[in-house]
Amino acid sequence: MKNKIYKGLLFSSAASFWWGIIGVFYFKHVSFVGPIELVIHRTIWTAFVLAITTTIFSKWNQILEIFSNKKKIFLLFISGILIYGNWSVWIYAVFINKLVDASFGYYIFPIISVFLGAVFFKEKLNKRKIISISLVIISIIYLLIDYKSLHWTGLAVAFLWSAYNLIRKKLNIESDTGLFVESLIITPIVLILFYFIVEKGLNDFTLSNPKNMFWIFLAGPMTIIPLYFYIKAVKLAGLGSSGMIFFITPTCQFLLGIFYYSEPLNLNTLIGFILIWIAVIIYLKDLKENKYND
Repeated sequence: MKNKIYKGLLFSSAASFWWGIIGVFYFKHVSFVGPIELVIHRTIWTAFVLAITTTIFSKWNQILEIFSNKKKIFLLFISGILIYGNWSVWIYAVFINKLVDASFGYYIFPIISVFLGAVFFKEKLNKRKIISISLVIISIIYLLIDYKSLHWTGLAVAFLWSAYNLIRKKLNIESDTGLFVESLIITPIVLILFYFIVEKGLNDFTLSNPKNMFWIFLAGPMTIIPLYFYIKAVKLAGLGSSGMIFFITPTCQFLLGIFYYSEPLNLNTLIGFILIWIAVIIYLKDLKENKYND
């Protein structure tokens, strides 16, 4: 049993480090591509890679079952728009050297998700969760006082991702299966957008430059690989343990932003982050105790 949990934690750590370090370096490297075009290709090639994995793992029956349910398709269309928006904002933040702002969003999103779960699913809030949510709200209000310190990209990432998880929680569909359907649903929309980019001659994905094509194509595998690590982690170690390890991701992004990419960190921002870190510590303590009580 312990060996199974340890393996799960390793997979969760691999996913978190991938999102927090490898993913950052990759998207920084392909910043020669316009952020709109890159998100378009991330959607297309994610769907392409998931079509392959769906075949390998014999999950087409699950896909057909989803497409036979109009309510699920409608909700997955909404969640697909939300994930597209999340990807767009995060990639934009990376491109304009706002990695610290993005990390702010990923620190607060689990706590915002707890709040939304209480509002929409009537999930109970204990004292620690209430304190965590309160600290997040105080931090956001504090940063609003100084508009220059407000991490709007981080807030957008957090609320888009939290809303996405809220819908996915309601659907209770496997992560990879749901993402495949989401990608398939919004692919026609992004193909129309790509058509207009090509018409204006602004595309970087072109047959005349195979090297660029290869780097852009990798947006698909770069999305799927850590996702499968995380799915494996949840199956082996459970959602609580994997959720605790997830905070490696924003920590890596924060450290890269400050120490590697030399992004500025003023006093107001630091105070805002300190409030968030306290909220995260309280949240993690609650997760840990609930894990052992289950």
